[in-house]
Order: sequence, then C-alpha cells, then structure tokens
Amino acid sequence: MSPSSLRVATRLKSIKVSPILTLSQRARDLRAAGRDIIDLTVGEPDFDTPEEIKAAAKAAIDRGQTKYTALNGAPELLAAIADRMIDRGMNLADQSIIACAGAKQVISHALEATLEDGDEVILPAPYWTSYLDMVRLKGGEPVAASGRHDPRSGWRLDARSIEAAITPRTRWLILNTPNNPTGVAATDEELADVADVLRRHPQVWLMCDDIYEDLVYGRRARPLLVSHPDLAERALAVNGASKAYAMTGWRIGWGAGPSDLIAAMSVVQSQTTSAPSSISQAAALAALTGSRASVESMRSAFRSRRDLLVSLLNEVSGMSCPLPDGAFYAFPSVRGLIGARTMKGEMLASDIDISTYLLESAGVATVPGTVFGVSGYLRLSFAAKAETLVEACARIGAACVAVTSVTATQA
Repeated sequence: MSPSSLRVATRLKSIKVSPILTLSQRARDLRAAGRDIIDLTVGEPDFDTPEEIKAAAKAAIDRGQTKYTALNGAPELLAAIADRMIDRGMNLADQSIIACAGAKQVISHALEATLEDGDEVILPAPYWTSYLDMVRLKGGEPVAASGRHDPRSGWRLDARSIEAAITPRTRWLILNTPNNPTGVAATDEELADVADVLRRHPQVWLMCDDIYEDLVYGRRARPLLVSHPDLAERALAVNGASKAYAMTGWRIGWGAGPSDLIAAMSVVQSQTTSAPSSISQAAALAALTGSRASVESMRSAFRSRRDLLVSLLNEVSGMSCPLPDGAFYAFPSVRGLIGARTMKGEMLASDIDISTYLLESAGVATVPGTVFGVSGYLRLSFAAKAETLVEACARIGAACVAVTSVTATQA
C-alpha cells in the first residue's frame, strides 16, 4: 500500500500537533544546525527527579514489580492519592480514583467517556492549548470564555464570561489554576463566583486541572471543592507528579471524582494503556508519601527566577509583564511591539511574528499568546537557570531595541 492511499480520519483534519511541541522541536532543529538557541517554550522543570523517588523506582525493579497493576492503579498508590484529596475537599474511596499515564491522559479519558458529538466544553481564555484539540478529538466543541484583563495582575477568571458561554450543549467547564500560560491563580472570590454559575447550571460538570497547585508563590486560595463541597458530586480533580516532583518523563497523573465517572474512564483505560507503568507508580507513591523538602526547594527556586525574569522583561522596550502567582510561566504583553518593523523592513503584525523574530534574530524560543486563545502576548517558561534567563532577556532586549530604533528612525 502506498502512503498516498492512507485515509486519515475526518476528525483529525482540524487537529494539529501541539504548537508548543512544534516550537520546541524547531528550537532543537536550529540548535542541531549549530545555532545558539535558548528554549523557553516547554513547561518542564529543569531539576532532576529527587533521589528518593528514583531510589523507590529502582527498588521496585529489584523486587520484580514489573508486571501489570490493577486497572486504575496499584491499591497503595490509590490510597496515597485518596489521602491527598481529603485536604482538597474530596473524601473518596479507591474506586473513585484513577491513575493514568500523565494528567493529560486523565483529561483525555474523561472527555472520551462523556462527550457526544457536538457537546461543548468551556475553556476560560487564556487556556492551555492542548485542551482545544483534545476536545475536538473526542467529537466535542471547545468554547472560549474570555478572561478579564487587569494590567496589574494579568488575565483574571471571569464568571460572567463563563456563564454567557453556557448553552444546553455545555457538558464541561475546565478550570486551570494556577493557569497555564499566565501563571495567574484564581482568588477565593473568583472561585465563589464560578461556583455560583455552576449552581445555576446543574448540567455543567467541572474539571479542575490542578497540576500547578504546589507551585504557588504567595497566598493560596482555598481549593474550590473545600469552599464549595456541594459541587464535588459533579467534579473531576486532575493532578499529577510531573510539575511539582520534576517527573515529566515518568508519565503519572491521576483523577478523582464520582465513582460513576471514574468507572466510565476505567472502561476507556482498559482498552488503551490498561494501566500506567508499574515502576512509575512506585515512584509516584514515594513522591506522595515522602518528604516535601524537594518540592519546597524547587518552589523557592522558581519564585526567585520568577522575580528575576519579570523584572528583566519589564525593562524591555515594548513589553509589560505582571507578576504571576504560580506555575513557572511569565506572560508579558508585546502589544507595544506590534506594528514595528525589523531592520530588514519586515512588519511585526502579530505575536506570532514577534515570537518568530525573537527566535530567528535573538535565538530565544517563546510561545505566542495566540495559541492560548489571546493575541498580543508571549509565554516564557522560567523553568531554566537564572543565568539562562538573564542571557535570554539580554538578547530579547537587544532585539526589541533594534525594532524600536528602526521604528523611531522611520517616524
């Protein structure tokens, strides 16, 4: 059979490879070609997985713990997750928890288990770009609900925009706080407003993507389901080991929610991966039950890097950046650069153009805000060493001065 005879499924025609992964691959390709590239695109801690977690995985191998586990995950891991969820407003039995190959797979299973063709999923914007195509891949329709922008604190969760987006076809609201790409964490008041909206629309389920909850640098809002326990009966809490424990490659995430939802997701898992890696589960168990010293050390380092990066970005001509509450992303506005021309005479008409310009002329890879549902911004990860961030901002600053100098000369 020739390659041209392949018929790709219709549902894939509107879906692309993750733009973040595409940009990161572009940075790798340029580096392989000999270019000096600083990659600030990928949301991955630059720290190594803590030694005690790696030791637990090695011990599991030595014990011969290399077989299939139970479908939803090993009982001891599910018990540790259940203990963790008590503080987050969910008192659950093991059958109400599922361990998967990453938090992304938890979200995928939930959507596949619940969406009919044409069902709608509300995504408060800016949103993590993968939500969009994950919904489409399951036959659903993503619906953006624009956030409220505050120049001092960034993009805020807007309950009124969310409620305006709800229709009879709405099935889910995906809530991500701290947010990727902005790093903004919702306040108690903002979460209360969203809870009120959900009470008025009982057909809408809530998916709480809490993957960055351990990376908050100031006061934490109370978990939504602690303050509003009545919503737990139609909520799925999603989390994983990737971010807080520097375990991206281990591929372990979990979901906690009503038993009928978890049972439906288990059916999907039974016909896909069967269960996550037994070795990764042993490592995740050690992460959840061991010392939190490594988490606190990493959080402290990220807070320092955040402060450094934001201060440097705010010195760049044409940029302005609020201080993110959590995660490890800065989301500066680059609207002051739109319309400028490069020294080659090329106009920077969008954040995509600006991101491309910084990659090609400064050797710094960033992600344009357009892929997150808002234009005029860039996402930069500060999961990189301080000296790398300093060098990246020096390059960005020089590239932007060149643009503004050209603009001033032309004016």
